[in-house]
Amino acid sequence: MAKNLNVPLPTIGGAQLWTDLENRAGYRLQRNSVSGHCRVLDPKNIRRGWGSETDALQLLDELCPAPPEPSAKPMVVLIHGLMRTDSSMKSLEKALRADGYDSVIRFGYASTRSGLAESAAALRRVLEGQHRDTQFCFVGHSMGNIVTRHLIGDLQRDGDPAGILPRCRAMVMLGPPNHGAVIAKRLAATGVFGLVAGPGAMELGTGWDEIEANLATPPFPFSVVAGKVEPGPIRNPLVEGDSDFVVGLEEAKLAGAESIHEVPVLHSFLMNDEACQKWTATFLDEHLGESPNDTSVAIAPSE
Repeated sequence: MAKNLNVPLPTIGGAQLWTDLENRAGYRLQRNSVSGHCRVLDPKNIRRGWGSETDALQLLDELCPAPPEPSAKPMVVLIHGLMRTDSSMKSLEKALRADGYDSVIRFGYASTRSGLAESAAALRRVLEGQHRDTQFCFVGHSMGNIVTRHLIGDLQRDGDPAGILPRCRAMVMLGPPNHGAVIAKRLAATGVFGLVAGPGAMELGTGWDEIEANLATPPFPFSVVAGKVEPGPIRNPLVEGDSDFVVGLEEAKLAGAESIHEVPVLHSFLMNDEACQKWTATFLDEHLGESPNDTSVAIAPSE
């Protein structure tokens, strides 16, 4: 790798500006959404080098030449939500590892700087970089579920030469805006929301009709965990009906789900709630031996 001056100092892992393109045993190659340059972080989030993507790939090959062999259980891919980082999924990762999932990766993406298609393409690249025999489970929070549904749609529509879909076993959606988000539509009118929350957030709102055509229903078992907070003196006027204070209960539902699990938990804390974590682990455990359905099906509209 071309030797750019690098001080191996700790980073915060890529908050809002960085998107993972590769993840090998915790070594991550990331691209900056503003400058376009890349860097390589080690499993402790220490920056080991930076430069062009070619330079970063060369360094990654030196530090971790090949992806790890598959674990006994599938790799669980955790995808955070809007305006969050992969660190928001740490507690869930810990719970899943305690349940015997030795291979867990937290996919990080610049949720406030990238559109859904770009984030889905990056997630695809991370998956394609894993061992060819690795199987996958997914747990998404909020917009992370829509990124994953976009990825599935891309694989069904454009082809799946790496055979990702046949290796997918199950998914748990935590607080997913599966029909877009009324709150995003209403905040878009302020003009400030798009500047702060970014293009992906706008696609959940005023751009939903266009982006929905690119989304697919998972062709493998999935469950929806939806927050339903009891009505009290304080309600969010930007959300309609029962909700977790951000995503409406009806917005979370998706035809084809094996179950809709309602919990009295606020949106921002779904992935940290102990009961939700146990539910997630149990659902994944129950579907480890199942093969996915026909993965070549056409993209199914949300219902």
